[in-house]
Amino acid sequence: MRTITTFALALIAVASFAQDKPAATPAKVPPLNVRVKPAAAPAIPAVADKDITPELAHTTLGTPEQPVAVIETTKGTFRCVLFKMEAPLTVENFIGLARGTKDWTDPGTGFKKHNVPLYTGTQFHRVIPNFMVQGGDPMGTGMGDPGYKFKDEFNSDLNFDRPARLAMANSGANTNGSQFFITEVPTPHLNQKHTIFGQCDNVDLVQQMARVPRDERNDKPTESISITGIKFEGVKPPAAKAPVKKTTGTATKSTTTKPKPKPTPQ
Repeated sequence: MRTITTFALALIAVASFAQDKPAATPAKVPPLNVRVKPAAAPAIPAVADKDITPELAHTTLGTPEQPVAVIETTKGTFRCVLFKMEAPLTVENFIGLARGTKDWTDPGTGFKKHNVPLYTGTQFHRVIPNFMVQGGDPMGTGMGDPGYKFKDEFNSDLNFDRPARLAMANSGANTNGSQFFITEVPTPHLNQKHTIFGQCDNVDLVQQMARVPRDERNDKPTESISITGIKFEGVKPPAAKAPVKKTTGTATKSTTTKPKPKPTPQ
């Protein structure tokens, strides 16, 4: 009887221990594999800038990495692929002046221009057969600029080895402003002297513009050729324009005794 009682007490103790024992921590379930989308790499243009020809410029669709400018003139239209990767400052300047999102100073009046496109209405003031046509001067004389200058952007992969190159006119190193030119033929003597920032199509239009009657003393056309507008493909629309407050006061003309050299490719 004593043995049975002892055995019963032992069973009760075991049962009590079993109840007091903390529950085992459940095994951790490994998390499901979650695929993290890698950061998008910068898009690479289908055709490198250095390989764009006039024919390809005609069919290339603008992208953020390789925007296209559609330059409309009184003689016809150019499609120009802009070399944003090789000449970012120049392309940004061209787009800003064309849209009016970049401020500039009217060289004739000295007034600051805000939200005013510079190129619309300007003339191609210099045309030379078998060479180039030049425009982008707010004065239309070859002496005008936007009131500032910026540095050259040369690239060893970009040369004047084909027609319809879009490049900046200048009056020396790092004197780029607003004036530009489009070549009619290869002009290797201009390599590393003028920033190439695009490739246009429509070589026939360059030839036509370069052969209008002109004053041979300064190569100014006697027939007006003007830019009627510039549109862009692959470029974000400009932000909404803030209302301009009317101010009273007189703008001061900048006075310069030393004449400025004309920005011209030679």
